[in-house]
Amino acid sequence: MGEIFLKMEKVTKIFPGVKALDEINLEVETGEIHVLLGENGAGKSTLIKILTGLYQPDGGSIYIKGDAVKSNSPQQALAAGIVPIYQELNLIQELDVTENIFMGREIKKIERFGILDREKMENRTKEILTELNQNISPTALIQDLGVGKQQMVEIGKALSVDVNLLILDEPTSALGKDEVKELFRTMRHLKEKGVTIIFISHKLDEVKEIGDRVTVLRDGKYISTKNIADVSEDDLVREMVGRDIKNQFPKVKIEKGAEALRVKNLSRAGVVNNVSLRAYRGKVLGIAGLVGSGRTELVRTIIGADRKDSGEIYIHGQKVEINHPKDALKYGMVLLTEDRKNQGLFLDQTVEFNCTSANLNKYKQNVLLDLTRQKEDTVGLIRSLQIKTPSTQTKVKQLSGGNQQKVVIGKWLNTEADIFIFDEPTRGIDVGAKVEVYNVINELTNRGVAVIMVSSELPEILGISDHILVISEGKVTAEFEAEEATQEKIMSAATINGGINNAV
Repeated sequence: MGEIFLKMEKVTKIFPGVKALDEINLEVETGEIHVLLGENGAGKSTLIKILTGLYQPDGGSIYIKGDAVKSNSPQQALAAGIVPIYQELNLIQELDVTENIFMGREIKKIERFGILDREKMENRTKEILTELNQNISPTALIQDLGVGKQQMVEIGKALSVDVNLLILDEPTSALGKDEVKELFRTMRHLKEKGVTIIFISHKLDEVKEIGDRVTVLRDGKYISTKNIADVSEDDLVREMVGRDIKNQFPKVKIEKGAEALRVKNLSRAGVVNNVSLRAYRGKVLGIAGLVGSGRTELVRTIIGADRKDSGEIYIHGQKVEINHPKDALKYGMVLLTEDRKNQGLFLDQTVEFNCTSANLNKYKQNVLLDLTRQKEDTVGLIRSLQIKTPSTQTKVKQLSGGNQQKVVIGKWLNTEADIFIFDEPTRGIDVGAKVEVYNVINELTNRGVAVIMVSSELPEILGISDHILVISEGKVTAEFEAEEATQEKIMSAATINGGINNAV
């Protein structure tokens, strides 16, 4: 065993109604890529927030290079070279790369007058980006960069403060295949320089590719630490969820029902180009494509979140005009957005408020709401979706990502919708929670609901869909029945420039 950079011993954290961490142990060696693995709600985020000083532990000890940390704070953590990069990047879109990298730590020409040394900061930014093998201009606006490049700016920001321990929380969740390769190259380069990395991911193939050792948490408890090379993906799943998951894609075949949705020659300038598709009751239409292919823009245009330039939409055979998501809901069509935190939930409101917010008319009693019925329906959704929450009155922001996703699903289940569009329904949630989402999709199709699922995960597309459309540059480039599709066929179609359109 090498030198221990970080040791957390019997760390405990208690929130009202829940013991988030129960005597957790974690040892991370200097210069290793240490994977932190566990289901949503296992305690990973809480542990990281304690390590970075955002939370104070209720018990246990923390040691950095053998020295005890008496009372931690974000400033102390940063001084020790502990830098987290969260899933939601902490960059200001309207500022440029240099301004973001040196924000709060600007280099000044004349300290007394606060005059900034822009040239020196730009030169240092160039050095950092060159070290990361990144051809990014120091003067480029963040809003003009893709997500992968923005992530590299975040890592550059970490390098500008002499990082010793870099924490990457779900860094690949919004990245394409080439961007993931680039990130992994950077991680290996930092490891060679002696930087220690904690890598949090739910993608087990990535864990096996990049990690040295893995620590598994479950239900706020420490389970094990092992060499990545010594464990299989099945072993990791078993330790994460406490049981075997024999079928990670529990697809249920339902007889095809009537056409529920038809989209004909739909276009939106620059992002959706003459797309046609059909969705049927009891079936899952999968939409695949690379990041930036126009998948999300397509479903947003269908639902009325973005206005179409041309094209027709038919619901149950009737031509309809949809100019707003409220119009779509009126016709029984809903979208579960990719960005659940900003677009799908009221984070500061309760589970009950969120579960009933899309259908308040159901609870109206004259000018008042039937609070008893609201609570009963919420309790029913919590049970049927197995939402882990202390109560119906818990604020949604206190739930794990997987449970937040189930609250979004519950919100729309509580409407009369019979066309469900899921945009990246399992992004950022663990393997156990994924299976629960797939079972919800099965339940919907069994009830005769038509489901459209956008996903970057090809095994998910292949495992859950009945029919698959591939999108590239806003166009349909291929379509397959699930039985004839392969990852190779889908990837080949996803990289085509220009498209076909024979869905209708």
